[in-house]
Amino acid sequence: MPLDEINDIREMDAVGVPRAEIARRLGLSRNTVAKYADMADMSPAAPEPRSRARRALGPDDAAWIDAVLEADSGAPRKQRHTAKRIYDRLVAERGYKGSYSTARRHVREWRNSHRQGAEEGCLELEWAPGTAQVDYGNFEAVVAGERLALKLLVVSLPHPDARYARACMSQRSECMCEGLSRTFGQIGRAPAALVLDNATEAGRMSRGEVTESHPFSLFRAHYRCASRYRDPYSGNEKGSVENAVGFIRRNLLVPVPSVGALEEPDGMLEAGCARLNAASSCRDGRPVTEALAEDLAAMAALPADPFDAVRWVRARADKRGYVTVDGREYVAGPAWHSRELLVGVRASTVEILADRGRRVALLPRAWGAGGPVRNPLSLVPALVARPRAFGESTVRSDMPSGLVEAVDRMDPAGRRQTLRSISRAAEVSGFEAACGAALRVVEGGRAPDDATVDVLARRIAAGGAEAEGGADLGVYDGFLRGGARHAG
Repeated sequence: MPLDEINDIREMDAVGVPRAEIARRLGLSRNTVAKYADMADMSPAAPEPRSRARRALGPDDAAWIDAVLEADSGAPRKQRHTAKRIYDRLVAERGYKGSYSTARRHVREWRNSHRQGAEEGCLELEWAPGTAQVDYGNFEAVVAGERLALKLLVVSLPHPDARYARACMSQRSECMCEGLSRTFGQIGRAPAALVLDNATEAGRMSRGEVTESHPFSLFRAHYRCASRYRDPYSGNEKGSVENAVGFIRRNLLVPVPSVGALEEPDGMLEAGCARLNAASSCRDGRPVTEALAEDLAAMAALPADPFDAVRWVRARADKRGYVTVDGREYVAGPAWHSRELLVGVRASTVEILADRGRRVALLPRAWGAGGPVRNPLSLVPALVARPRAFGESTVRSDMPSGLVEAVDRMDPAGRRQTLRSISRAAEVSGFEAACGAALRVVEGGRAPDDATVDVLARRIAAGGAEAEGGADLGVYDGFLRGGARHAG
């Protein structure tokens, strides 16, 4: 009822006009007059939303959205679909012609019915050009059929609102420094200052004092950049990168990516961030690429030499020649048993050094639980010294079965010579090529020697015809005989 009529009813009732007379004068029923005349509270009430006809989702599209949201329950919380992401997939994958608001409404109703919790926001701050914020997030990816929990290293330039990301296996200092170094290479300059929090392995701030990790201090000195630390529980203190972590995860990592190799998520993130930056605008409305020029002018040129992100630790090998680093065993080889060795731990490799920097082994970095990490070549020197141990050596599983059978039939002297030839050829051509060369020699009815195995292994490693089988060993015999005559 109009408010003017309500006021007329109450005013006449207040001065004693009979209610039947009020109803006659205003053309209303006596029940209506009684209702508003007796109303005790006329305080403003919250407006109720008006229901209106809306175009509903088709049953197939609605069922598809429900299935996507249901599947998200098995994904990391921060790697689930947003309404915008679902709408984008509806358009791209199902040819959806409806509006975004319709899809968003369905997602909201589904989540409300499943008791979806509230989210928090971050306060936007203003930052000078040349400053970068750094933070980590978590995400999952299926790599070669195995679901892995990975780290998302994000660098944000808050002035132009540019975002960069790398996939890492860990937050360890060597992984962080390598990821930052590669990001600086992508940017083309080194930021003047890095803003981090205590959640990284860069440093810790306690009672106003910062204790920085040694590798990260060297990294900062290499790139000549300052550092500042913030409270990891106060997202507003570095809100740009806090938002960037979620933005990148929602737009580039949903649905959970499935790749064939560990290097692929990193390349996918680099390309995706370049695409997002090219299509985005900063807070003042300018394109990110335009505002980025101001940041680049405030940054330093990259040093000529790349930073070697390595953490050096000392470890003593056990009686088998195994060293333990970060909970995983790496095989230096039996020849180095009970020796103190120097281990260089990088993001993807582990380098074992002996006295005066001599390299003992270069092995892939291992993560999580698992067996010893080894390079079969590191086991060969001990077998050359003790050829009878070949029958029980684990190196047998790394050699072609035909070569193993041939070496088993040799006497100790022939076995020692064959293993020595493989060891020397593998230093240049790799263990697989050296074993392939030795197999070709024994299949030709000859005993392997250093020169023949080396020449043939080089050819196999280079992709020559010998890699396909049917090598003409007589060619190498002639070559070696000719070389011997020339030397004489």
